[in-house]
Amino acid sequence: MKKRRSPFLTFSFYAFLLLIASSWYFVIGIKNASLTELFSKENLEYATKFFKGLLGVGQEEIAFLNRDSWSDAFKLTVETLQMSIMAIGFSTIVMFLTVIPAARNVADGTLTLSRRWYRWFVFGLIRVSYIFSRAIPELVWAMIVIFIFKPGILPGAIALALHNFGILGKLCAEVIEDTDSRPIRNLASAGANRAQILMYGVFPTVLPQFLTYILYRWEVIMRTTIVVGFVGAGGLGQEFKLSMSFFHYTEITLLLICYLILVIIADYISEKSRFFVK
Repeated sequence: MKKRRSPFLTFSFYAFLLLIASSWYFVIGIKNASLTELFSKENLEYATKFFKGLLGVGQEEIAFLNRDSWSDAFKLTVETLQMSIMAIGFSTIVMFLTVIPAARNVADGTLTLSRRWYRWFVFGLIRVSYIFSRAIPELVWAMIVIFIFKPGILPGAIALALHNFGILGKLCAEVIEDTDSRPIRNLASAGANRAQILMYGVFPTVLPQFLTYILYRWEVIMRTTIVVGFVGAGGLGQEFKLSMSFFHYTEITLLLICYLILVIIADYISEKSRFFVK
């Protein structure tokens, strides 16, 4: 028997097409924007000058060929790595402390075969904190935290953790909600208490997916340090802002190379960790 297409999927598809059409109509029809202006002679001259500057064409001192510049960039890279590790560590710890009651099937008792009146209240409170956490961008969190503390990598790490805590919490709570509840119910019917159910039924099933999300967010955090660095959080981001302000193009290239190295390291660790878990 042929399955019928979901009305929600059909509605979503047509709504997506309508959104695209209305967006282009607003840009071209109302704002009278011209795409050909992006490729004007003046813009092409600016782009050529910028990319030549990144490659060091016509410049006397080239930062990415200077040993002292590499030494300074290495120190900033280590600071950036420390900031990202602290940020993902803080957000992961708070996520683990809140993710179980934030799952819908824990709140309604279908996973643990036990209902408590306060679980829906705790569920709503934690889910609202997840929404509030991820709704505020990292840059805004950084401005708030640095306004309270002095600039440095610790305030930057706290700002990144505050934003990513809500993202990690939502993703991992949904992993628990999608977990097969039959083995867990068998444990509960056999007399296992809540701690045993979580330790032997829930965590072994969800931890591989948790690790995937944690490593992915760590890689995102590593790149986002450039944003919080713009408000004085330290690391490569702060130096990147200064290099852009003083038009030190070859230093920008050096810093981008350092970010590339960091992402390669994070990707390598992520691949090895997934293999180890499997």
